[in-house]
Amino acid sequence: MRHRVLIADDHPMVRRSVATLLRDLLGEVEIVEAETLPEVLREVVDDDLALVVLDLSMPDGDPIDLVEAIRVHAPRLPLLVFTMHEDPALAVRLLRAGVDGYVSKTRPPDELAEAVQRLLAGRKYVGPELAEHIAGYLDTGRPAEPHELLSKREYQVMQGLGAGQTVSEIAARLHLSVKTVSTYRARLLEKMGMATNAQLVRYVVEHDLDR
Repeated sequence: MRHRVLIADDHPMVRRSVATLLRDLLGEVEIVEAETLPEVLREVVDDDLALVVLDLSMPDGDPIDLVEAIRVHAPRLPLLVFTMHEDPALAVRLLRAGVDGYVSKTRPPDELAEAVQRLLAGRKYVGPELAEHIAGYLDTGRPAEPHELLSKREYQVMQGLGAGQTVSEIAARLHLSVKTVSTYRARLLEKMGMATNAQLVRYVVEHDLDR
């Protein structure tokens, strides 16, 4: 089976190294490269990809926003973050935003290879060392509130709805399309176990989240 994989990194040597690893690992693979966030989104929308290997340090945008935008257009596309950052708080935010795997560039190549194989098999991957740090970060002794499970954009949309804004008003404020905001609304209501805006408004007010 021939896989089509997007490598998104602003450093040519990193893209070349990852491409070499993928060819050695998968044999039949078509490599697509991107060095800017707009290029990534364009490839995701236009191409039939099997996997995205995504760096976080690209200079022209917010990677969390990019992950959320990819998820709007390609909700089931496997996303593997390959980064120098080992911050467990950031990893948690990205996992909540929709990434399927997270590997540090400081780890051995075998770990990246294992992550690629797992994601292509429909599974998820976080390295054992980072997984231990994430577990420690999440071990607060209390269950998470529903709004704490939302991504950045979902949280922003929730705040807008809670403040009485329409979907169109939220879209204008966040510089998003009405369709995209409607998608975030549906996702956040599902995550929070709610069916109506009225339930959401009551929750936002009760938890003082409307600012």
